[in-house]
Amino acid sequence: MVTVDAAKCKRAGITPDAVLSTLSGYYGGQYVSNFNRFSKVYKVMIQASPDYRLDESSLDNTFVRMANGEMSPLSQFVTLTKVYGAESLSRFNMYNSINVNAMPAAGYSSGDAINAVKEVASTALPKGYGYDFAGITREENQQSDTTTVIFIICILMIYLILSALYESFLIPFAVILSVPFGLMGSFLFARMMGLENNIYLQTGLIMLIGLLAKTAILLTEYATERRAAGMSLTSAALSAAKVRLRPILMTALTMIFGLLPLVVATGVGANGNSSLGTGAVGGMLIGTLALLFVVPSLFIVFQYLQEKVRPIQFEPTHDWQIQEEVEEVTAERKEYLDSKKKEK
Repeated sequence: MVTVDAAKCKRAGITPDAVLSTLSGYYGGQYVSNFNRFSKVYKVMIQASPDYRLDESSLDNTFVRMANGEMSPLSQFVTLTKVYGAESLSRFNMYNSINVNAMPAAGYSSGDAINAVKEVASTALPKGYGYDFAGITREENQQSDTTTVIFIICILMIYLILSALYESFLIPFAVILSVPFGLMGSFLFARMMGLENNIYLQTGLIMLIGLLAKTAILLTEYATERRAAGMSLTSAALSAAKVRLRPILMTALTMIFGLLPLVVATGVGANGNSSLGTGAVGGMLIGTLALLFVVPSLFIVFQYLQEKVRPIQFEPTHDWQIQEEVEEVTAERKEYLDSKKKEK
C-alpha cells in the first residue's frame, strides 16, 4: 500500500497527485506522446528499467521536481506498507460485492426469505451500501411483482371463456368459487406433513386447479342441460352430481393412488417429490369431496339469480338419458304431491 505524506508535499510545493503520477510513470508505465514513422503512428510510453524498480530502495533513485526546480527522491514523500489483500475481487454490476448464500428456515418459503432480506437491508445497511439478488432468486424476485397481475388476468380469461360456454355472466361463478375449496386440502395436508410452500407444491397446485376446474365445469354443464330440459333447480343439480359421481371418483382415486409413491418418497430429491405429491393428493381428496357438495349448491344459487335476470326457456332434449331422468323426477314429484293431498 502506498501512502503519500501530504504535509511534506505541501512544504515542498508539490501536490500528492504529482507524486503519484511520477510513481505511476516510472513503475507502472505512462503514455506520454506519439510519433510518425513510415506513415504509421506509434505510441511513446515511459517506464523505468526493471533493474531500477526491483525493491523499496529504488525510490531513493527516483526523483520528482519540486516547486523551486530542484529534484527530490520519491522516498521523501512516499511510504510503502506491506498488506495482504483478497486473492480475488468479486463484483456485481461493476460494484465490489460479497456473495451471501441463505436458505429459508423450516416452515418458511423462499418468498418469505426474500421479503425478510429486503426488510432487514432497508434498515440495517449503512449509507452507500446496497444489495441485489442473483441466480434463481433474482428471477423469482422479478416475477413475484407480476404474479398478482398474471393471476388476475388468468381468472378474467377463464371467466370470459366460461361465460361464452354457458351464455351467462353468473353461472361461471359456480365454477370459479368452487376451486378454492379444493386448494384448501393441499395446504392442509402440507401443514400436517410439515412441508413448506415451495415451487414443487405450487406446481402441484397448478395441476390441481385444472383437474378441479374440469370437474366443476362438467357438473355445471350437466346441471345446465337438465335444467333446460325442464327439471327444477334442485333436481337438476342433484341429478348432475349423481350422474358424474362414478367418473369423478374414478378420476380422483386414479390420481391419488398414482401419486402416493411421491408422498412417501425418500432419498435424493425426496423433499420436492413429497411436496408435489402431498399437495396434489390432499387437494384431490378434499377437493373432490367438497366439489360434489359445493358445486351443486353454487349452481342452484347462481342459476336462480340468472333466471331472475333472464327467465329460462325450456326446450325438449333428444338425449334419452336426460329424458328418462326428467320423467323419473316428474313421477317422483307427482307421487310426493299425491301423498301430501292424501294426508290432508
